[in-house]
Amino acid sequence: MSTAEGQQHPLGIYLWIWVLLFVLSTLSYLVDYMNFQGYLRWGLILLFMFLKAGFIISIFMHMAWEKMALITAILLPPILLLFLIGFMAIEGDYIFMIREWLFSPVNFTPTSPHH
Repeated sequence: MSTAEGQQHPLGIYLWIWVLLFVLSTLSYLVDYMNFQGYLRWGLILLFMFLKAGFIISIFMHMAWEKMALITAILLPPILLLFLIGFMAIEGDYIFMIREWLFSPVNFTPTSPHH
């Protein structure tokens, strides 16, 4: 099968993904219905959310058939965001340390001879 522009994919795959999305949505609602709490609840909700998003992006947005598009549109932005968040966390710790050092009463030494 050639990969000509305008290629049609089998209708069956779209129906299977639709059914799978319905099942994942049902499981997501069952998490609340079963009254799961804490990390288990949020972990399951996030798992089902990421699975549904992955199926929608890969099949309905045709990213599964475009490898370079998958890499640049799906993987590159989260990696870049994690990289920037890491830098912000390092800078935040540095700023917190400097402010604590500069503004703590222990390090205060009056320089004026009138004190």
